[in-house]
Amino acid sequence: MRTFKTLLTTAALAAASLIIPGAVSGQAAAAQAPKLEAAPIQARPALWKLADKDTTIYLFGTIHILPKGLDWFNGPLAYAFNHSDLLVTELPDTPTGKILAAMGKHGVLPAGQNLREKLGEERRGRYEAAMTALGQRPDMFDRSRPWVPAMSLPILAIQKFGYDPSNGAETLLDAKAKERKIPREGLETIEFQFGLFAGLSEEQQIANLDEVVKGIPEMRGIIESMVTKWSAGDADGLAALLNADSDPVFADLILYSRNRTWTAWISQRMKQPGTVFIAVGAGHLAGDKSVNTMLAAEGFRLSRVQ
Repeated sequence: MRTFKTLLTTAALAAASLIIPGAVSGQAAAAQAPKLEAAPIQARPALWKLADKDTTIYLFGTIHILPKGLDWFNGPLAYAFNHSDLLVTELPDTPTGKILAAMGKHGVLPAGQNLREKLGEERRGRYEAAMTALGQRPDMFDRSRPWVPAMSLPILAIQKFGYDPSNGAETLLDAKAKERKIPREGLETIEFQFGLFAGLSEEQQIANLDEVVKGIPEMRGIIESMVTKWSAGDADGLAALLNADSDPVFADLILYSRNRTWTAWISQRMKQPGTVFIAVGAGHLAGDKSVNTMLAAEGFRLSRVQ
């Protein structure tokens, strides 16, 4: 499963643009997931700082969907956010209408085409069984291009495990930014993010979807390991988990090429005074081709704050 972990990373860690179940097909959204009743757990996710005489940029790697009862907004991280005057995430605060318009442009099959008819008998059987196991109608994404369920099924599965998007890091940071009345900017647009997946060949999209379907049984263990390493601030361990067996071409498209673009943005932003809190998927800030590594290669010195 050479692209499965990259897809799961994008969905669970870096999916600032959560797919809205049923947005393409017009059917009902996923049923409300059960809530995890866990005792509060103190988490200390990794945080870095890049600073000169008049500019400070904090880099925080997020997980978009977290279990209930995880207390992570505290200590140096909370201090850094509360002393920042700008929140930067992968996407700006995007109205639902724009998300649906972009989905209609990039995620809908041409008239007369059907997703399940494209899968072939063996893949179709696996896909329909997975949809049923997740409590969804097998025809839910029939009008969708294959990349849409490939991104949506991990989210549906994670919710079924009891994880809740309302507990995600970006959700909380956005709410706190609004409380403090500080602006939020995006590094990308919804058009760009959806266009990345839509730009894959249909054959590659179908292959990715099949890998996701086959990977669902091990998904819970992987996401739990991700959350455990993230909570402990184990950036290197998280990178090793996420990058194992990744297809280099697909990983470059979804992760590394974007890291290069974001590194250039940060380099330019360092020329302006102020304090910026950047929150992006944790997979972008760990490993040999991470934003952190690219910044270091350009001569910037990052310090670990937490």
